[in-house]
Amino acid sequence: MDNFEQPHIVPVSSLSDEHRVAFYRKTYTHVALAVLLFIVVEYFFFQSDAIVSFAISLLGGWSWLILLGAFMLVTNYAENLALKSQDKNVHYLALFIYVIAEAFIFIPLLLMAFSMIDGIALLQKAAVMTIALFAGLSAVVLFTKKDFSFLRSILTIGFFIAIGLIVAGVIFGFDLGLWFSVGMIALAAGSILYSTSNMVHKYHEEQYVAAALGLFASLMLLFWYILRIFLSRD
Repeated sequence: MDNFEQPHIVPVSSLSDEHRVAFYRKTYTHVALAVLLFIVVEYFFFQSDAIVSFAISLLGGWSWLILLGAFMLVTNYAENLALKSQDKNVHYLALFIYVIAEAFIFIPLLLMAFSMIDGIALLQKAAVMTIALFAGLSAVVLFTKKDFSFLRSILTIGFFIAIGLIVAGVIFGFDLGLWFSVGMIALAAGSILYSTSNMVHKYHEEQYVAAALGLFASLMLLFWYILRIFLSRD
């Protein structure tokens, strides 16, 4: 009986400069397209009073925790779809599912911004700061080629602590406040370093959609907490 060997996977870091640049271009193009799709989906969500009312009804208490739990399940499902399948159609489906989930969970925060007199300006400032930090952190990895995979355990512990604090806040009725948002921004920054490092050292040439999903997730987490800080300071 013949032995069939698994095809050798060449990480992006081992590709020629031409192929590596092409991979980066495809990945960040898909991140940009995911952001554009997020904006379009958000626009259509806000055209439906029923969807907006439903999202608002989930704010506070255990409903919000259930929503966050469902969101994490969707996130995990989408990431597993993108990573475990070699089918690009599955990768695109995973990215689409994740963008829809992000757009829904952002409804209450964006509604708060739209209700403020200078909310649009704050939204723009938060977006600019998010993009600047995202670009800077990505550049650190791309230019130094440092492997940040060691951040995985730190990020896992950090996110579990964050979930614990959120649960405690719901149970005991206290506001997590500014420093929690600052801590989550630090976690999001670490997540960007980790996701970008994975893109360089773990993914192969055809996984640019999966890489884009990981980067988009980290980008939106960063945007969420930067926007929260801007809105809380107003």
